[in-house]
Amino acid sequence: MLNLGMIGLSSGNGHPYSWGAIFNGYDKSAMESCGFPVIPRYLECQIWPDSQLSSAKVTSIWTQDQELSTKVASAARIPKVVGHPNDMIGMIDGLLLARDDAENHYKHAAPFLKAGIPVYIDKPIALSLNELDALYDLEQYPGQIFSCSALSYSDELKLSDAELQGLGEIRNIIATTPKSWNKYAVHVIEPSLRFLSSEDSPETFSRMIGRYGTTGAMLSVSWKSGIQTSFLATGDAVAPISIRLHGTKGWKELLFTDAFSAFKKALEDFVRGIENNTVQSPKEHHSRVVSLIEQGKS
Repeated sequence: MLNLGMIGLSSGNGHPYSWGAIFNGYDKSAMESCGFPVIPRYLECQIWPDSQLSSAKVTSIWTQDQELSTKVASAARIPKVVGHPNDMIGMIDGLLLARDDAENHYKHAAPFLKAGIPVYIDKPIALSLNELDALYDLEQYPGQIFSCSALSYSDELKLSDAELQGLGEIRNIIATTPKSWNKYAVHVIEPSLRFLSSEDSPETFSRMIGRYGTTGAMLSVSWKSGIQTSFLATGDAVAPISIRLHGTKGWKELLFTDAFSAFKKALEDFVRGIENNTVQSPKEHHSRVVSLIEQGKS
């Protein structure tokens, strides 16, 4: 069994609690006070311990505050709280960098990448291609870096071959997420790209900000294939995470609701890469995603 370390938390991001629970199980009473009411609600819908991943455990954690670290450790049954993140080097087989403040990813990931430890970097991996390149310059071997929007693993945001054929040729994709562009646009960009050919490339961009609060934005992209995509982060306006596809024969709206299953599949893929020494999230894919995030950010 692999031993994983955890680094958290960033503002508004409860992933250290949910990711820890997926590996370790959780303490129900402690999880109730985690500060993210949705997490205990979807955890209680699972069957425990059957819902846990059995191939790894989160055995140590560091956050920017000792009291906060202890709180997460108690809720997600993490046995060791360390006083400095580098204390985990030599103790762990992989790191979960469970913070979505991309501007701090390099700082937190660098010591572990230099030490040869596999690192799962929370979404978005970076906000610019320069930042992405800086992270990959530290990679010691192919596949050491893993990152994704877990929504790219969501069954709800996928279509079967028969469903795709029923749409005909896709002409337009409209993808919407609540909250900020910088942190949440990746949630609809990444799963939307599966509906485009990997050979497709953007031709023109149109960016709109200011109408979606201080943090939202919309990026419209015209692709070489002729497909038009619109990625919208609604800022402080309420919206579901959704992808609507319009084709020559029909249309389909996909709604995301099952966070637990998506998180679990993403974490399982990270562990699989460690066990098999394989590349589970190639840089080429991240470059495509991050280039769109960079086009839309303020």
